Amino acid sequence: MLSNETIDDVARFLAALGALNWGLVDVAGFNLVRAIFGRRTFMSRVVYLLVALAGAWSAYQFFTRVTHPAYRRQLEHRLSEIT
Repeated sequence: MLSNETIDDVARFLAALGALNWGLVDVAGFNLVRAIFGRRTFMSRVVYLLVALAGAWSAYQFFTRVTHPAYRRQLEHRLSEIT
């Protein structure tokens, strides 16, 4: 079974690739996923689905971590050291 750390790393990697692809689409009009897998093929849909799931997982991890009481105490402690 994969560890949570491995899942988090894979999710971050896929989310970053998705962000880079959207950046390429905007800046250069070039869709890397389409160039590699073709337009609306099964594989391109799988890639888009995996990137979407990775983004959702990353957002979930971010919001659950930020709202976790232990994390909030740690953050407040760090902020109090700065001020």
